[in-house]
Amino acid sequence: MNKNGQYRADVKPGMEVDIILKKDQRTGERTRGYVKRLLTSATYHSRGIKVMLDDGQVGRVIEIIDEETE
Repeated sequence: MNKNGQYRADVKPGMEVDIILKKDQRTGERTRGYVKRLLTSATYHSRGIKVMLDDGQVGRVIEIIDEETE
C-alpha cells in the first residue's frame, strides 16, 4: 500500500487521512479526518485522490495515517 494517497485502491471509507483543502493549497496546511466518500473516479491522481471527510470538508489526500504508528 502506498501511503501518499495517489492511488484510489489505497483509500477506503473510514480510513484516517490527512488532506489539503483547496484554500490551504498555498500554505500546505493539513486537515485530518476520516474518509466518508471518494470523489475521484480515476484510479490514480498525481496530487492525491479527492475525498469528502465525515465532517463534509473536501480535499486531496496527501497521507494515509497508519494506525500502527500512533
